[in-house]
Amino acid sequence: MTLYAAYGTNLDPATMGARCPHSPLHTTGWLTGWRLTFGGEEHGWDGALATLVQDPTAAVFVAVYDVAPHDEPRLDQWEAADTGLYRRTKVRVNSMTEDLVCWTYVLDAYEGGLPSAHYLGSLANAAEAASAPADYVAALRARPCRSNG
Repeated sequence: MTLYAAYGTNLDPATMGARCPHSPLHTTGWLTGWRLTFGGEEHGWDGALATLVQDPTAAVFVAVYDVAPHDEPRLDQWEAADTGLYRRTKVRVNSMTEDLVCWTYVLDAYEGGLPSAHYLGSLANAAEAASAPADYVAALRARPCRSNG
C-alpha cells in the first residue's frame, strides 16, 4: 500500500470509500508549506479546480489513505492524472503522531480563476466529514466563488 494525501472531495471518507473501496483512511493531518488554491478554469466544467501550490506560510488539512495497488489506477482516472490534467507529487504530512511521506495530485495548469459555489461547498462538506477544524471549514466556505447561475 502507498499513502495518498487527499485535500479535495476525497477528504470525505465515504466519497473516497466509493471511489477506492479497498483503500482505508489511515489518519488526518496537515500539509505544511502548501496552500489550497484554484486554477485551470478552462478545464473545469464548473469553474476553476482545486490544487496545491507551495507557500511557506500556509497549511492544508488532508486525509491520508492507504491506497491499495488495484485502487491506484481508479484514483488516477478519477483525478484525471491519466489524462495529464493532474500529476502526482510527493509531500510530507504532519499528523498528530507521525510525519508521513505521501503522494498527492497537483493541477498541471496555471493558478487563477474562481471555483463554482457548488464545488467550493463540496470541498467544505468533505473537509467537515473528515473532521477538519471548524475554522478551516469556515474559511473554505468564505472563499470567493462563482455563483451557480
